[in-house]
Amino acid sequence: MQILVVLIPLAILGACSRESDTAAATPAQCMAGYNEKLFDQCIAACIKCEHGVMTTCATACRLRGARDPDKAK
Repeated sequence: MQILVVLIPLAILGACSRESDTAAATPAQCMAGYNEKLFDQCIAACIKCEHGVMTTCATACRLRGARDPDKAK
């Protein structure tokens, strides 16, 4: 009986999720004219579509190969 008292609330909490079950939109689907190699566009897409923050999005974009035209000189 005590096991049921613990398992039932855990099952209810496990069924609840903050995110929807639909697949997340890729940045290309989320932003029209998105070019993943342009640093500014990559960061904007990451923040808007993936709900990221500036620091993590900048790192992710660099790892994906995006280049900042101002720093390339």
